[in-house]
Amino acid sequence: MANRILCVAEKPSIAKAVANHLANGPVTVKNTGNQYVKNYEFQFAFSQPWGSCSVTMTSVLGHLNGSDFESEYRSWKSCPPERLFEARIIETVDSDKERIARNIAQEARRAKALFIWTDCDREGEYIGSEVRAAAIKGNTRLQVKRARFSNTERAHVRQAAMNPIDLDEKQVNAVAARIELDLRLGACFTRFQTLSLQIMGPSLEDRIISYGSCQFPTLGFVVDRYFRVKNFVPEQFWSIKVTHRRDDIDVTFLWRRHRLFDRMAVTVLFERCLTARTARVSKLQKKPTSKWRPLPLTTVELQKLGSMFLRMDSQRVMKIAEDLYTKGWISYPRTETDQFDKGIDLKKIMEKQVQSQIWGQYAQGLLDGAFKTPRAGRNNDQAHPPIHPVNFVAPNALSDDERRVYEFVVRRFLGCCSEDAKGESTTIEITYGDEGFHANGLLVLQRNYLEVYTYDRWESSQQLPTFILNEAFEPTEANITDGETGPPGYLTEPELISLMDANGIGTDATMAEHIAKIKERMYVETRPRSGAARGATEQISTRGTRGGRGSRGGRGGGRGAAQAPSSGNSSVMEFIPTTLGTALIEGYDNMGLATSLGKPFLRKEMEAKMKEICAGTKGRREVVQEVLEGYREVYVKAVAQVGLLRAACTKYVFNNGNG
Repeated sequence: MANRILCVAEKPSIAKAVANHLANGPVTVKNTGNQYVKNYEFQFAFSQPWGSCSVTMTSVLGHLNGSDFESEYRSWKSCPPERLFEARIIETVDSDKERIARNIAQEARRAKALFIWTDCDREGEYIGSEVRAAAIKGNTRLQVKRARFSNTERAHVRQAAMNPIDLDEKQVNAVAARIELDLRLGACFTRFQTLSLQIMGPSLEDRIISYGSCQFPTLGFVVDRYFRVKNFVPEQFWSIKVTHRRDDIDVTFLWRRHRLFDRMAVTVLFERCLTARTARVSKLQKKPTSKWRPLPLTTVELQKLGSMFLRMDSQRVMKIAEDLYTKGWISYPRTETDQFDKGIDLKKIMEKQVQSQIWGQYAQGLLDGAFKTPRAGRNNDQAHPPIHPVNFVAPNALSDDERRVYEFVVRRFLGCCSEDAKGESTTIEITYGDEGFHANGLLVLQRNYLEVYTYDRWESSQQLPTFILNEAFEPTEANITDGETGPPGYLTEPELISLMDANGIGTDATMAEHIAKIKERMYVETRPRSGAARGATEQISTRGTRGGRGSRGGRGGGRGAAQAPSSGNSSVMEFIPTTLGTALIEGYDNMGLATSLGKPFLRKEMEAKMKEICAGTKGRREVVQEVLEGYREVYVKAVAQVGLLRAACTKYVFNNGNG
């Protein structure tokens, strides 16, 4: 035991990669009783006080433990649901993880220290505490450290092994609080909803109508948009369009007022224009303009843009990113950081991409002098750098989905290390009668980052002919145009992720899971966004509109680019609530609760309290009690007004929205 260290990773692939990077000689592989988990034995020279040691490297498969109520509360009808706010919770090793826990305890008996290699985020910290508990059962005198790492590149792994740190107990407590709250709230409200609604009839009698404190606000966003679309009342508008032909170019001047909803007023203003006969050039401006290169990549951006451009949903994007990380191709894909630390050698990362037949020439150009320090965003989670490639991998070594996600990560990285795109904008303003009109032109001069980051679009417009300041001319044509405002589209996955992020619903690591959950529960359905519907909106736009004034009763509210992926988003999915999903949100909203379960406020407040635990300003028990009191108040009122929830189900589930 004198010179042995036990290392435990969060997943088998990480254990294997770390063992291969640390071993100073051969690696012995032993079975553990679990078909996925192996023990890797080798020698490694750690920093003092450990020095040269024998090492056993093994892993878990995510969480070791599960939490549940004591047996007397587990039956659905064993107690009123509100008793679950206070019922005793016990934590045990999951039955399918017992051999893994036993392996850790056995290996700990002959070890002097435990090095935890779980992912360096809140959840990883908590899993590390579970590993620690299992190991201490085998050896109470064990020294416990954790390795801090963000990718599985060899030098980075060896550096992490030489500089271990302590587990962050505050993060452990934050996750423990969240697990307890999710269990209590989920079980209480799920039992309340299910038992209250199953009795209504065949459509619901076999359904478990589950509740989650992140699921319901996520569903609420979808239902809100649904009602905005459904209740939208189009409004007719009128505008004035002026066209002038010069040098065989037709120039369209747009009205400064954009549009008015009063036909007579537009007619009067139009007649004043005609009476004036000539228009005067009141302003000419040419100036340099730029399209900024993207910020370094965060998890939220990866999910949003992946669901836009990569033809897969956010959950699939994250699964592929996790696989690429465990294989050593990209950095840790769960990060809020959108700024690179000054100590990271970005050119060294870039050098590995020069061998690519697709973007290698572009990467070499950056290394030859075109490299620019990436822009720095406002976020730094102090745990992980932005998502970036760690090693080069040939496309034919990846599956199709892996190739697309890896390519996006590389192109984003190269793009953010490039120069902004440069152009020249031209603005011509004219006065016609008493009215102002303008025309704009863009000439793209240097595409720069757009050559490699092909997901952005910035194209030159038709060039404007020459005009002279204060010159007068008679427009070739002037017309009154009319159109109707169009409804917003149904909520898309990128939009939903943005709303969740802005309202603190879930974390960057869990948003995709919450979206998947409301689909799994059949609270929402998805479909490709309709090209016809979008085309109608675009047609209206050409007549001078960007959307309606309100919902009227809605619920508120080149080089390196060879073989480049298409940035078209025709496959973006939109979300439509099912009748049950609609009924649940409307039912709770009709109760007049100060903080409806379909709104984000309660969960947002909970997430803020988790951060207070991490900061050390509040303790776990204090936060749990504060959150439970808020939800208990909502529960009492919901029970008293359950008739409104049933009425909404009658309206939507049984009467298909009628009555």
